[in-house]
Amino acid sequence: MAFEREKKIMRILMGGCNQEISTFNPVPCEYDFFDFLRGEEIRDAAMGNNSSYAGAIAELETAFGDDLDLIFTYDAEGAAAGPLEHSAFLRIAEEFLEPLKDHVGKIDGVYFSMHGAMGTTKELDPEGYLLEEARKIIGEEVPIVISMDLHGILTAKMLDNINGLAAYHTYPHVDFEDTGRRAAKSLIRILNDGAKPVAARVRIPTLVRGNELITETGAFGAQMRYSKELEKHPEVMSAGMFICNPFTDVPELCCQPFVFTDNNQQLAEEAVLKQAADFWSNRHIMQGQFTSLEGSVKRGSAMTGPLAFYDAADAPSSGASGDSIEIAAAMVKANYPHTVLTSVVDPTAVSKAHELGVGETFTMGIGGALDPRFQPLKLDWTIKSIADHSNLKMETWKFRLNPGPTAVLVSGNLTVVAMTKSQMMVDRTIFFDNGCDPKDYHSTIIKTPHAEPAFFDDWVEAKFNVDAIGSTSANLPTLGHTICARPMYPMEQDAEFSPRTEVFRRS
Repeated sequence: MAFEREKKIMRILMGGCNQEISTFNPVPCEYDFFDFLRGEEIRDAAMGNNSSYAGAIAELETAFGDDLDLIFTYDAEGAAAGPLEHSAFLRIAEEFLEPLKDHVGKIDGVYFSMHGAMGTTKELDPEGYLLEEARKIIGEEVPIVISMDLHGILTAKMLDNINGLAAYHTYPHVDFEDTGRRAAKSLIRILNDGAKPVAARVRIPTLVRGNELITETGAFGAQMRYSKELEKHPEVMSAGMFICNPFTDVPELCCQPFVFTDNNQQLAEEAVLKQAADFWSNRHIMQGQFTSLEGSVKRGSAMTGPLAFYDAADAPSSGASGDSIEIAAAMVKANYPHTVLTSVVDPTAVSKAHELGVGETFTMGIGGALDPRFQPLKLDWTIKSIADHSNLKMETWKFRLNPGPTAVLVSGNLTVVAMTKSQMMVDRTIFFDNGCDPKDYHSTIIKTPHAEPAFFDDWVEAKFNVDAIGSTSANLPTLGHTICARPMYPMEQDAEFSPRTEVFRRS
């Protein structure tokens, strides 16, 4: 009688920790800036969403079918903000690491979803710390693969403790699910085919920002297309380019290409050197192109509209506080003749509006509630509406928004959606949820460096990238970096680059 060989059940552990911070935001964030998922909540939240988890789950299920046991542990998703209080990070780290101890010797692989641009008031490489501590717990033999945002800062400590990596190929980001799939493919190659990953990177002494980073239309798109072509090579496991978050001022902050191959160090080194050379030659054009605050207001006054004013300097999605009212104040000062829609974080103003109720009028300064660089705009405000909604689904991104109580305040031709908590403004969710459609206004002020074209750019007459003040200004030399390596372009215009590969291989 023939006996069937017992099938191998592949046990894969999944978890994550994601946040992006601005060192230059003077307001540290706390534990409650994070949303937490535990166990099967991670799977439930991923289902049907364009998320890295969804992609990784789908790819693993395709590869292993019924022979797959997914073990979900812990996921921390933090809103972009100022540096995380270190005590809060230590609490999150303990919660992230503790579940791993229950699975020592019982798992075949690990997938972690990470961003790469975290920072605490004491720890300058939080992701590296988490990966190093995770490696100590699960041992040297179990492969760890991660997915990251291309705005992450890839560090030596991270590379020392992982076996594979996939990063976004798009900006604005739309390939969340695809990135999770690509990370999972690396893990599958290690487990099924015995792949032996070797990684190479080149650190480029430059920081970048601006429209040329838009992968569909800008110069950076060529870099990403090359990375995608590299990934078609049978020996390449993953490839990409980190353009970093220039606002996370940490020692290894820089732009850097990476390539993981299956035991082909020469291929990995040659590929990253080509990527680095191409990127360095384009550094001059991959910088912010601005219109002055006064100039944008003057030009907008004379235009038919509709118009979009991008306030990248106070972009909560990049770690800013979201409480600048500078552009709107300049419009009021100049007697701007058109209707304007904007947003601001001001919990005091929101509380006042909820206390008084819809239809009432009050006088106070709004804005400047958090960052002392911003001056409040004092006007007579009529309360158009109040709300207290949570768990708002974004237009295309997988994240949920929780702005806390909100209020729509109107003064003359200016409409302000005021929020209690800082939230990403990369789409129109906050406006829509408060009954405001940007298409009903001549001018909309958007607190983000870029948005998907359909949200604004496709239907406005013109857009202005306003050179405003703030902790996420694309005018990078104005920020005041003190920790990253120097010289660094564009802070030092004469920065030089001598390409050097760094190779990482887990024995």
